[in-house]
Amino acid sequence: MSYLLASASLIRLQLLRAANLDVTAVAPRVDEDAARDALQAEAAYPRDVADTLAEMKARKVAERHPTQLVIGCDQVLSLGERIFTKPANREDAIEQLQSLRNRTHRLLSAIVVYENTEPVWRYVGSADLTMIDLSDHYLSDYVDRNWDSIRHAVGCYKLEEEGVRLFSDIRGDYFTILGLPLLPLLAWLRTRGMIAA
Repeated sequence: MSYLLASASLIRLQLLRAANLDVTAVAPRVDEDAARDALQAEAAYPRDVADTLAEMKARKVAERHPTQLVIGCDQVLSLGERIFTKPANREDAIEQLQSLRNRTHRLLSAIVVYENTEPVWRYVGSADLTMIDLSDHYLSDYVDRNWDSIRHAVGCYKLEEEGVRLFSDIRGDYFTILGLPLLPLLAWLRTRGMIAA
């Protein structure tokens, strides 16, 4: 069986394909910033923001491909009630990392699956990450060295790269941290008989 991934994220596509799923990525073309801003204006919880954005993406792609099973994903980084977005520039990245250092933040990774243009399954995974107390000099050098890679990453780091050096403690599923709670998705696909058990 083939699936559509309503995401432009290369890492999500790689994770699904590494699990031997036949997946094609389709950019959902939704205004994430406007939706996130509206949700925050309504004081939505970070978990609900991630879930809503994942559903918006899945629905948008499902409308264009009504016979396909569509997997929508989104990830939100929260520090208390503050939600972080992808950095606008290097200075923004450094400022975000300065806000996160010596503190614990939460990553919330949501999946919403659409089948026959209807939502049939959803899941939100969470992980808590504690960043060490890094110097301004190190953070600036880190951003300069890694900008091309981290500029599209919420939180301005990638755990699968040098970003792992920023942390003293990580509690949560590795795949959730990468933006796709893969194990719950695979379990659901098995219960539906879509992949072999």
